[in-house]
Amino acid sequence: MQSTLDCPHTFEPPEVAPSGMTPREKFIMALKGGQPPGIVPTFELVFFLTEELLGKTHPSHMDWSGWGEKPEKEKEAVREECARIYIESAEALGHSAIFLHQPSSIEDHLRLIQIVREMSGMKYFLMVHGDATYAIPNGQQYQKFVFRLVDEPDVVKAEANNKVDAALERARQYIDGGLDGFALCADYCFNKGPFLSPPMFREFITPFLTRLVRGQRQMGAYVIKHTDGDIMPILEDLIEGEPHGLHSLDPQAGVDIRKVKELIGDRVCLIGNVDCGLMQTGTPDEVRQSAEYALEHGMPGGGCIFSTSNCIYPGLPLERYFLILEVWKEKGWPDQ
Repeated sequence: MQSTLDCPHTFEPPEVAPSGMTPREKFIMALKGGQPPGIVPTFELVFFLTEELLGKTHPSHMDWSGWGEKPEKEKEAVREECARIYIESAEALGHSAIFLHQPSSIEDHLRLIQIVREMSGMKYFLMVHGDATYAIPNGQQYQKFVFRLVDEPDVVKAEANNKVDAALERARQYIDGGLDGFALCADYCFNKGPFLSPPMFREFITPFLTRLVRGQRQMGAYVIKHTDGDIMPILEDLIEGEPHGLHSLDPQAGVDIRKVKELIGDRVCLIGNVDCGLMQTGTPDEVRQSAEYALEHGMPGGGCIFSTSNCIYPGLPLERYFLILEVWKEKGWPDQ
């Protein structure tokens, strides 16, 4: 696919795959614990700044109201525009993977995957959200959820099993439709630890997360587990099912990629740890130091993908993201 970028940008990505490997192949190699040749892969779970980068609205911010009543020709044009936005963003930023938001139905999502493949071939690793485990409840539901864990634990567990069953059924459709893998995006942790005590987490979350990850892996999918916050008390629980990657290694919650690398770096690919808080409010030197630290301690031995500790969210200055990409371009070569 030829570039259709028509907006100026101030970052020139390096040649991501000088060895002849595609960005997708390098991403998979890193997920499997390897050290791809050349610069380490990079991506963001979500890159929302498409308006600033491309002059185009991010697909998840488009107006999807009345989608079911739209004629198929109009739907297809929207799907194609979404695909172009994802591909152009990855191309402009040197990303090796694309997280595709679900526009409406699973059928629309599967068609979007197909269009991205038609436009870009097998260049990029494609993933969607695939979690089904309990996450931190919203404020209105939190108390009710906690009471249910005590009053009806067996019912809660039965529901968790049903959620995993349904997710695995969907996963099969996605894998058959050409998807590479899943990002499991249920958040479990605050800055001071998980929303359940470790014993309760092991009772109500770990078995179901483990079954979900193993089931998706058995289908041939690559699996990345995401959660913000202080994951250290439940680190072993997060990787019991052997996900390929762990994201986001949140430094604002005290998670240190150097420590995580020492503990489990030989068992899971580490993704993240560049401080999003500093990218918003820190000095350029602080931002640079955070990016350098993530590379310095994530790259040795392989199994590293460069990323921020959350996503590139609305309101984050685009130049700050370009800054960490410049650090990646300068420092992200394990063989140097």
